[in-house]
Amino acid sequence: MIHPTAIVDGSAEVDVDVEIGPYAIIGRNVAIGRGTRIGSHAVVNGPTTIGRNNRIYQFASVGDDPQDKKYRGEPTRLEIGDGNTIREYCTISRGTVDDQGVTRIGDDNWIMAYVHVAHDCVVGSHTILANNATLAGHVHVGDWAIFAGFSGAHQFCRIGDHAFLAMYAGVNRDIPAYVTCAGTPAVPRGINSEGLKRRGFDAVQIRNIKNAYRIVYRQGKRLADAIAEIEAVVAGQPELEPLLDSLKASERGIAR
Repeated sequence: MIHPTAIVDGSAEVDVDVEIGPYAIIGRNVAIGRGTRIGSHAVVNGPTTIGRNNRIYQFASVGDDPQDKKYRGEPTRLEIGDGNTIREYCTISRGTVDDQGVTRIGDDNWIMAYVHVAHDCVVGSHTILANNATLAGHVHVGDWAIFAGFSGAHQFCRIGDHAFLAMYAGVNRDIPAYVTCAGTPAVPRGINSEGLKRRGFDAVQIRNIKNAYRIVYRQGKRLADAIAEIEAVVAGQPELEPLLDSLKASERGIAR
């Protein structure tokens, strides 16, 4: 399953049914789980752990040094879960000691060509990062979030669960869960209703999320007052919990 032209470091732990294509390079301290396929000319450096049933396409660069001028060779790592697709020319860096020392990617993510995931990012599960999407350092992305083509997030920004960034959106503040944003700098344009329908949210749940969006964005309230109003109803509307959590967790301030 390993092409004779591939180079695999002796310290790498590669499951017996992993496929490694021609001229791929697997570096030191890399662990690759069952069913994962590495395309030709891809480079995986470590310390990096890659789970099961991932597909990394040709010419991707995974687990190399962070693009941080402060980095001095400290032992940091990259962790990738199961079932991810990482397309051509993607670059995914390890973490830095200025954060937790690790970049993490969850499960079942669809990461398209030329995407960059910088050091210390945390990407949840079931996300879509379309072509040329860019995450600067320390960005956190929630489950089911979508980045359209050429969109990007400034360092330390948080993108909530089910959020949607339109094409070319440039995010410099946190985007709460469920919110669709567009423009540079990105501003809210409503909630990701279509995405929620596809994921099984019913009409009542979507209506409740829209009402909460209006509380935050359409009634001129201070954020603290909006949070308090949503807290008063969240027990009976648990679908609002991701929105509430993302509002409370914001450190850079939310896009408004």
